Amino acid sequence: MRKKRREREEPAIEVSMTPMIDVVFQLLIYFLVTFSTPDVLAHLDISRPAPDKSQTEQRTPPKMIRVNIYENGFSLNGRSVQIEELASILGRLAEFSKNQTVLITCAGGSEHARLISVLDLCAQTGLSKISVMSAN
Repeated sequence: MRKKRREREEPAIEVSMTPMIDVVFQLLIYFLVTFSTPDVLAHLDISRPAPDKSQTEQRTPPKMIRVNIYENGFSLNGRSVQIEELASILGRLAEFSKNQTVLITCAGGSEHARLISVLDLCAQTGLSKISVMSAN
């Protein structure tokens, strides 16, 4: 006959988590205190070209082109112009930048055909940011 073995009941082993959590927090604090971000921009070796002496004056287009339409004529940024001169000036301004804003102010007694001709000039030159106002 066989002898029955008596199974031993082993006590359950419990690992205390408190010291492990303490060590993790200490490591976290250590890394946060000693961390320093490297200044990347200070260590870049960039050689910039010297400024071109032939281009001392840099022309910039105006932020807004103001066209006024009156009963008897036009004005561009406060200067009285004819329609042909207006077309050439708008063309030259459009060469600088087509993103300029054109503010067209129409007098109360001006003809609609004058407004249409200015809008056509803007479309021909490629100026697409247009605002139209009426003035009394």
